[in-house]
Amino acid sequence: MSDSIIAVERVTKQVADTSGTLTILYDIEFTLRPRESVAIVGASGSGKSTLLSILAGLDVPTRGTVRLQGQDLFALDEDERAALRARSVCFVFQSFQLLGNLNALENVMLPLELLGRGDARPAATEMLQRVGLGERLGHYPKVLSGGEQQRVALARAFVVRPALLLADEPTGSLDFATGGKVMDLMFEMNRELGTTLVLVTHDRGIAARCDRQLRMEAGRIEEAPSVASG
Repeated sequence: MSDSIIAVERVTKQVADTSGTLTILYDIEFTLRPRESVAIVGASGSGKSTLLSILAGLDVPTRGTVRLQGQDLFALDEDERAALRARSVCFVFQSFQLLGNLNALENVMLPLELLGRGDARPAATEMLQRVGLGERLGHYPKVLSGGEQQRVALARAFVVRPALLLADEPTGSLDFATGGKVMDLMFEMNRELGTTLVLVTHDRGIAARCDRQLRMEAGRIEEAPSVASG
């Protein structure tokens, strides 16, 4: 357990609805190692996005806990969890989540500025160059293509060199070719920066590129056989 970047310990999530109590997650347990890439796969409604939110400390489990770098997320208050996320966790979403009033450089600088980093501009510039957008620093999201916006989102995620990157259907809004290029870049950055990568995806090809697959069905999870080497 000591060499894990994240440990999920008997996480259960329940919510109340008109018919009583609905269980979304049942006693989820797994650990992830530094630099590992893991795909969480399963049908819509199986609990994947809820699990991702709990891994980030954005949602609170009914029972169980998540330890990030040995720290119990739910022994912290909301402000402390937010501070830990800012240092160690980043996100990439299907919908990019860029701020429309900021240009590409300013979007990537933002998490560094929130951390009080004095090197925000050069670090963000370097990361945008790394993802092939060195000529687009001053462009706003509305004039960037979907693939370019997702590369800005990747640069924003990786610029803080997070311990953990959570990606929720990161190619869902992109065409096949563009999505493939974005995933190539994500896996390349994952290897180079040593970030642990957790991907929620419906794409079997993307899942097969990960070191492991965790399959969710009706709120339960199991290790899927690895097909990456086949």
